[in-house]
Amino acid sequence: MLANIQKITTKSFSGGLNIILQHNLLFMAEQEIFFIETLGSLYKDIQLQKVFPDSKYFVDCTPRGDASVILNQYEKENDEAGFDLKKFVTTHFIFPDDCISLYKSENKPIMQHLEELWDVLTRQPEAAQGGTLISLPYSYIVPGGRFREIYYWDSYFTMLGLQACKRTDIMQNMVDNFACLIDTFGFIPNGNRTYYLSRSQPPFFTLMIELLAEEKGENILVKYLQQIEKEYNFWMDGENNPDPVNNAYRHIVRLPDGNVLNRYWDEKNTARPEAYREDTNAAKKSGDVEMAHRHIRAACESGWDFSSRWFNDGINMGTIQTAYLIPVDLNCLLLHTEEVLQKIYSIKKETNLADAFAQKIINRKKSIQQYCWNENKGFYYDYHFVEQTQTDQFTLAAVYPLFFSIADNAQAEKTAKIIGEKFLQPGGLLTTLNKTGQQWDVPNGWAPLQWMTYKGLKNYGHTHLINQIKNRWMAANEKVYAATGKMMEKYDVTDTVSKAGGGEYPNQDGFGWTNGVYLKFSRET
Repeated sequence: MLANIQKITTKSFSGGLNIILQHNLLFMAEQEIFFIETLGSLYKDIQLQKVFPDSKYFVDCTPRGDASVILNQYEKENDEAGFDLKKFVTTHFIFPDDCISLYKSENKPIMQHLEELWDVLTRQPEAAQGGTLISLPYSYIVPGGRFREIYYWDSYFTMLGLQACKRTDIMQNMVDNFACLIDTFGFIPNGNRTYYLSRSQPPFFTLMIELLAEEKGENILVKYLQQIEKEYNFWMDGENNPDPVNNAYRHIVRLPDGNVLNRYWDEKNTARPEAYREDTNAAKKSGDVEMAHRHIRAACESGWDFSSRWFNDGINMGTIQTAYLIPVDLNCLLLHTEEVLQKIYSIKKETNLADAFAQKIINRKKSIQQYCWNENKGFYYDYHFVEQTQTDQFTLAAVYPLFFSIADNAQAEKTAKIIGEKFLQPGGLLTTLNKTGQQWDVPNGWAPLQWMTYKGLKNYGHTHLINQIKNRWMAANEKVYAATGKMMEKYDVTDTVSKAGGGEYPNQDGFGWTNGVYLKFSRET
């Protein structure tokens, strides 16, 4: 048994959960999990000395024995002449699998490839192995490449493809896994790794449940009420008692008019284990190392890690300021959660709660329009609550008010015009308009934002533009697949001959959300 491990403790579960779900919560509760930080100097030296090209690789390794014994052995041997750190790691750790890179398409038609790939990307539940992976009670889909675990917001876009392929069984499993994570931790972590337990990701849980409800009926919404409430409370913690100094606490920001909006946030202000070297170097370029780490981690919670969207000067990582921004996309997602809760309370005839959430919806919608919409520019922006001004960054986060039908027709028209003029490229949509070398900037396009934009513009009848987006994106996917036999994490939409790049790691193949959006697009008429 590993030393320096911590047993997961579940919160009490009452009502709403059936016996099977309770059993699987106990399955999670009894596992013992390992925190890579307990390896102290060994973990830091491995990362800083770049023993592996990808910093995430080591934190996904599993100790072969007692972690404290391994650390003590390292401290004894480290000063000896001829000490080989890579050999030491090989001796004392089990390396993670990378099976997706071994899979070959064998020139299969793209649709056949994608349907068969679900089985390649599926992971089965298993007992904890003593590493950083948090075991889940049901099978699930991983994105692919270096991403060997589930990711929260990725999974919604993966589920779009599962729905298109009629794989309702895996959709159900993934929703139940997320429900278990909520009941265990009070929220859905970034992914099922211990080094992700200080943050979440964009809250798509209610959208997943609605997707499942399309296949199984509206009663699915009521079934997961307890988990929806718990996750909402995680994001709204401190709503009635924000920090009196700056009116912000965790994810909560109270605005001058008294209304509350949300920000991305991480509980820690240290370098991420999965990017220890990168974060350490980046934070040195900032005037406040601890706050830089906080901003970096908050950007990871957004899923947009990293982008000029979060930089004060729109160029340099050293000016990252994520935790000072009220993101338009996050608040649209939380508005949707409030709408779903209001709907469930109405179904259950809980009038007081339904009325309370009806007011919350009014307040948040008003605040999104007030703080994020710019009438002169005709576009939605993030809001810098410290400086009390909008940012000037054009990003596809602006489509979320269209996706959730918050924008009025005039706002949608102006937003569509800018998307068509500034974002649309030969291979689909850009994410931002800045070229910084970060992966969420020029020239890259990403599957989730192609879908959000497509559906948002479809809500307002922009048929010609949405068909251009869909057709160009699918053609780019097909071109790369024909050349490589792979579906990619992201694409260079400015030049469909080039490969996407930038960021902390090389472009990954697999790839869950790209597969899902392509399959969903293929069913759209």
